[in-house]
Amino acid sequence: MIKLLKILIVVAVIGVIAWFIAAKFSLKTTVESKHQLLLHRVESMGKLELVKYRISDILEHKNKTPFLPEASVLLIIKADAVGCIDLTRLKSEDIQVYGDSAVIQLPQPEICYIKIDHKASRVYDTKMAFFREADLVDEAYKNAEQKIADEVRKSDILQQTRVNALNVLRPILTGLGFSKMTLTFENVGKINAAF
Repeated sequence: MIKLLKILIVVAVIGVIAWFIAAKFSLKTTVESKHQLLLHRVESMGKLELVKYRISDILEHKNKTPFLPEASVLLIIKADAVGCIDLTRLKSEDIQVYGDSAVIQLPQPEICYIKIDHKASRVYDTKMAFFREADLVDEAYKNAEQKIADEVRKSDILQQTRVNALNVLRPILTGLGFSKMTLTFENVGKINAAF
């Protein structure tokens, strides 16, 4: 009985010492936010947004470590990709008017932005993430952002932007009194000889 009591006392002392060591060397995260917002720059925008792709991605992201069970997260991600033409790059020599005819050379279409809509995206499920859940979800979103950007670049968004530019500019030019229009894009050539 006394031997058992000695063993319990030793185990209790070791437990208390281990608890103090863990408390002393553990990382305590304190979050404090102080904001001082300052308007840094005002830019003139001249990008004509012409097409918006709404993308859904269902992503299962796994994190494998040798000491912990495999953690995974399942996300349903919504993202937007917008194609546009930067009209600030349009120069006066790019526009030629001959009576009721207009010839316009437009800048090349570009991808204005690709962004994840965090309000519409959802974390559907997490497994074995425990205290790693925030990092796992963050890694998954970064992975999804890269994959979505790669897929958008492979898509026909720039061609669709060209087509929509013609569809948007035709009624404007017609309303201005031009009955014949030739629209081209830099380094591509004629897209539509006449409307």
